[in-house]
Amino acid sequence: MTQPFRQVHLDFHTAQQITSVGMDFDPGRFAQTLAEAHVNSINCFARCHHGYIYFDTKRFPERRHPHLTRNLLKEQIEACHAVGIRVPIYTTIQWDYFTAQRHPEWLAVDENGRIQGPGPFEAGFRHNLLVNSPYFDFLKAHVAEMFELLPVDGFWFDIVKPLNDCSRLAMAQMKAIGLNPADRSHRERFGLQVINTFKREMAAYVRQFDAECTIFFNEGHISPANVPTLDCYTQLEIESIPSGEWGYTHFPITARYARTLDKPYLGMTGKFHTEWGDFHSLKNQEALEYECFQMLALGAQCSIGDQLHPSGVLDEATYQLVGQVYEQVRAKEPWCKNVTPVVEIGVMLPAAFGDETSSPASTAHERIPRSTAGAYQILVADGFQFDFISPSSEFGRYRVIILPDEIGLTESAVEKLKTFVTGGGKIIASYRGGLRANSETFPEFFGVHFEGDAPFEPDFVIPEGFLGEELPHTEHVMYLRGALTRPAENAAVVASAVRPFFNRTHEHFMSHKHAPSTGEAVYPAVIEHQNVIYFAHPIFRLYQHNAPRWVRTMVRGALGRLLGQPLVTHNGPSTLQVTINRRQIEGRTESWIVHLLHYIPIRRSDTIDVIEDVIPLHDLELGLRVESPVVAARLVPEGAQVVFENESGEVRLQVDRLTGHQMIELAF
Repeated sequence: MTQPFRQVHLDFHTAQQITSVGMDFDPGRFAQTLAEAHVNSINCFARCHHGYIYFDTKRFPERRHPHLTRNLLKEQIEACHAVGIRVPIYTTIQWDYFTAQRHPEWLAVDENGRIQGPGPFEAGFRHNLLVNSPYFDFLKAHVAEMFELLPVDGFWFDIVKPLNDCSRLAMAQMKAIGLNPADRSHRERFGLQVINTFKREMAAYVRQFDAECTIFFNEGHISPANVPTLDCYTQLEIESIPSGEWGYTHFPITARYARTLDKPYLGMTGKFHTEWGDFHSLKNQEALEYECFQMLALGAQCSIGDQLHPSGVLDEATYQLVGQVYEQVRAKEPWCKNVTPVVEIGVMLPAAFGDETSSPASTAHERIPRSTAGAYQILVADGFQFDFISPSSEFGRYRVIILPDEIGLTESAVEKLKTFVTGGGKIIASYRGGLRANSETFPEFFGVHFEGDAPFEPDFVIPEGFLGEELPHTEHVMYLRGALTRPAENAAVVASAVRPFFNRTHEHFMSHKHAPSTGEAVYPAVIEHQNVIYFAHPIFRLYQHNAPRWVRTMVRGALGRLLGQPLVTHNGPSTLQVTINRRQIEGRTESWIVHLLHYIPIRRSDTIDVIEDVIPLHDLELGLRVESPVVAARLVPEGAQVVFENESGEVRLQVDRLTGHQMIELAF
């Protein structure tokens, strides 16, 4: 099925102390409010993290919310269906307070023998239940009953994640298959096996009842760890509320990977000023627009999180806000269907992002390594068109592959990159990015010999040649320690590292920070060998650390060397985001859709970034490297013509004014 573009995820985690649950629910008013807000799909709750059920369960009456006054979920579904709105059913998997209190033997245990999650005098329901326990039998019976009693459009299974579990149950199961429970890596491997087995078995169980309903397993992130079970999902959903723990880099990075996996995918933000459960708060409309329009620009559908009041009444102000944004999404979405990204660069993800054999990190923030975030910040600021990729990705669609800072390569990945380079592909690598995982040597085609870490921190670089065309010819400090390397035969040192007088210690220090340069070049900082440019410093982590503009400029110089003419050039500020999608109908290119986004998150508080203002840009000029001459250019959905000129494989465009988000359709 085609995934709806305008979805709501309606949380309903309702404590047992709350009385009169659903008492004021009006089916007609509920559906009308959603329809007037242009919502065409909504996730509604069968069972919440408190463990309570919100329909007339026959099998588990003890789990029905003790103060529920009606058959709430069924009424929600029927009311929405009457106005053409889909209702996938939400149920929790690994967080269920009701079950956790009654079956502690089904709970994950940490390395110290304590139950994972809040202590007995702490608030919260985040105790991790084991799907490799008899709890799975309850989950299957719960799903079966929903098919018996409810119309089912799909299932949204929440909190489905690998666990690092030291319970007696897990340790016995690990020993039975030859794993060592005392070894953390073995526990993580086992945790991934357990959750993948659960997803396969639960998806197969659902398919016994319905071959077409949608299925999604949520863990708040999408990574290469999801690849072995992709066939269990009908779509991918990226839970990523920028005002919560995720921040404004998690979604665009994760989406640029998810879009390589050949599955429909959507982004999920929230209407909350902060994050889930922030009752009676509203996100600034400018922020919600940016978050949804960025989803469209990256080829995703939209989902906005809300939380239903225990009374069962939707908040009017919330759906005025949602409606104001979704009215615009509805107008834009015809140009956002059947699209694929137009890209030139693939950025390799490190294992810390989550690979096919390791468990992802525990929070969304931790799941974005600093080198990955730095690469994103550098590339998006200069208008480059790029994906994030894994070793299993298709390399042939990229002109350049970047291996940032910490990418260890298996032998199969080395051979795949060698084929890529032999075929004319280019590589940028930095620090330890590209080292063989088992020997700490670079592949021969890099032209670099690795000898360990550099002796000085910081040291300095004088940009030369293509690195220095936009920089003054002087030392530039590199704040993080680099690698000590030497060039192979036929490799060229593009720039050298210049030493300081000494490293800062208690025995020798100078001024407030670090000692200055001696002017003595001591080891390579940048090496070029055929189609490979290697930076000895962890430039991407360094940029995320404190954003020295000269680092971004040197990366831009290296990409200019390797790419020649990039896909996009523009005269706008670094805060302008440009994305190109190829719109296809029946396998042929119908047009290109160019997305221009200009919203600026600002840190105005201790904890979150906010967007309050939309600052227009005027007299934008864009250059796009195109596959064939453009015959028409117009703003969509407005329809106004855009001034353009074809010139030697490039089209030049002029946009008089950009306010927030604008799409341009190019016809060939």
